[in-house]
Amino acid sequence: MSETLKNTMANSTPAPVMVAGIAIIATRCLSVLMLANELGYDEIANFVHRSAQAWDSTLIFIASQLIFLFELRCAFTLLRGSNRGRWGYVVAQIIVLGYMLMASVGWIYPEIFSIPGETNAQIIHHTLMQKVPDVLVLLLLFVPASSRAFFRAR
Repeated sequence: MSETLKNTMANSTPAPVMVAGIAIIATRCLSVLMLANELGYDEIANFVHRSAQAWDSTLIFIASQLIFLFELRCAFTLLRGSNRGRWGYVVAQIIVLGYMLMASVGWIYPEIFSIPGETNAQIIHHTLMQKVPDVLVLLLLFVPASSRAFFRAR
């Protein structure tokens, strides 16, 4: 084999990492497009207007946008083999899950991004079910031997 082909094969991203990175990018971008399509311009403007009514709502709204951008950045960096991208995505998921659970149960106000439900058990169940795709992505990044080796080698 030629030296160039060996280097290309040695530097190639394993399939689980590639799928995880593309899944992060696709799910985040598609969720924004689907939400915009479902709400329409007037409801999006109303949501932004309601979010800007108080400083705490504005802060949480801005934080949600920063987390969105941070997750996209993590996806691109982990595709290049950065272990920081992988662990950054873990931290982002812990923050998002923590906020969603606390806001949905009523421990944190304002409840901009909360899950409705009649009981705490129902709320926790719905919240965890929404995070299943992210757990699968994390499994793709941490469980396969090829993923672990890819991040260890860099």
